[in-house]
Amino acid sequence: MARPLPFHINLAGPTAAGKTAVALAIAQEHGCEIISVDSALVYRGMDIGTAKPSASELAAVPHHLINIRDPLQAYSAAEFVKEAQALILEISARGRLPLLVGGTMLYFKALADGIDPMPSANAEVRAQIELEAQRLGWPAMHAQLAQVDAATAARLAPADSQRIQRALEVYRLSGLPMSHFHVRTNADAATSPSAPLIALEPQDRAWLHARIAQRFDLMLEQGLVDEVKALRARGDLHPNLPSMRCVGYRQVWEALDGVSPTAELRDKGIFATRQLAKRQITWLRSMAARRVVACDAPDALAQVLRAVRNLVESRA
Repeated sequence: MARPLPFHINLAGPTAAGKTAVALAIAQEHGCEIISVDSALVYRGMDIGTAKPSASELAAVPHHLINIRDPLQAYSAAEFVKEAQALILEISARGRLPLLVGGTMLYFKALADGIDPMPSANAEVRAQIELEAQRLGWPAMHAQLAQVDAATAARLAPADSQRIQRALEVYRLSGLPMSHFHVRTNADAATSPSAPLIALEPQDRAWLHARIAQRFDLMLEQGLVDEVKALRARGDLHPNLPSMRCVGYRQVWEALDGVSPTAELRDKGIFATRQLAKRQITWLRSMAARRVVACDAPDALAQVLRAVRNLVESRA
């Protein structure tokens, strides 16, 4: 087994659970540096739709793995693990506490349990899958995936063409499900005292749904549509890129393309965000040894700060 990483704290939760405010409070109390665990925050020029921390928030506490990729580039779980491990070591060496914060649960799980290299993209196999999808439709391809990789199919929507295609490609190239490569189970890692996981989870799903709606409305007011228009104006981006498939961006792009009515943009964006939150909560509940704090409790912040103090003091 690989040598354990230095002590660090993980703070995870679904979108709109209030992670940013909680993370800043923890960081200011304990001298942390924040490592983002978010597959959308890595992209430059995507600020409004990703609810990226503001310039003042980024300046208040050192942040890492934010604005490190152009939207044209992909970013993988394997890249995250490599970069996060290096940052945890560097931050600890500076005498500061690494605080990993985000909602991309695959990244948390890959960092805790390890990740195996999976087959590289294969143009021929991808083309075959694309042709099948044109004939059968992506829901049928999703059903096909469920036959060979039930775990991956369960966390993908039947219309998530990009991820379904990649999962089928991996299976056809290796004969193994993508879930085999994503996580190399390590029973010791998940409960390692060097990496406690605090999970912000709502007791009342309606509370989270209301926050999601409020936040999406705010994004529209702040200029989400104009942000997507600026990205489209570059001329080199397209809706099948991982960056442009992020929740919110995909719905705005489709509305601008006329794929869906502009009048339905708000409802579609809120619905997609709620579905994302549902998947995030499902992932969280599958993660061992997490410490749950109800993010809709009036004293949620106080509970988290108390838990972190206990964790830090137990390491002293």
